[in-house]
Amino acid sequence: MKRIIKKRASEIVKENLNYIIGNSSNNKKISTILYKEQKGFCAYTEEFIGRTDAKDIEHFNPILKGTDEDSYQNWFLAKHQWNIEKASKWEKYQPILHPTDETFENRILYLNGDYVLADSKDIEAKNLIDLLKLDDILLADERKKYIKRKKVEMEIFGVDSATFFEILINDDLKQVSYLRAIDEEFKIKIWELLPEIE
Repeated sequence: MKRIIKKRASEIVKENLNYIIGNSSNNKKISTILYKEQKGFCAYTEEFIGRTDAKDIEHFNPILKGTDEDSYQNWFLAKHQWNIEKASKWEKYQPILHPTDETFENRILYLNGDYVLADSKDIEAKNLIDLLKLDDILLADERKKYIKRKKVEMEIFGVDSATFFEILINDDLKQVSYLRAIDEEFKIKIWELLPEIE
């Protein structure tokens, strides 16, 4: 997972949108804007959210949901499975590092397909890893296999990583996953190569 950067000029902020429990029409608008801002990727797994994938507006701090304190800074678009697995565990993982924290990537490191603590005593970062299951064995295994496959494909096609991912993105964006892993493993800024979603 990489740090999530919220837009100062988000349409959500400009239009002063509020999440309203039970108002699917209103909340769909928020979901659509978050999807565009996240370029179609799940905030937590960094897998592309396809048309048939169940997705949720994830309230990072679920206690704020439906209150006046709930806001754009608390909303992320996530795959449904990750959202429901997190839902009932919030209190157990406090204090916690916020996904937008400027120190995020210095505190949670990517190392050979895994997310590890830069400082073993960093309770906030550990709690985030545990709450979001960033160290989930199956997810980490998928991430590692994905990177290994892409390395083999690059070798077969004889192209550099930036060219390879540009081709992949243009061919089928759904073939791109694990954005931070791509950045770290291939030394490219994949976010900059991803198209804006209209």
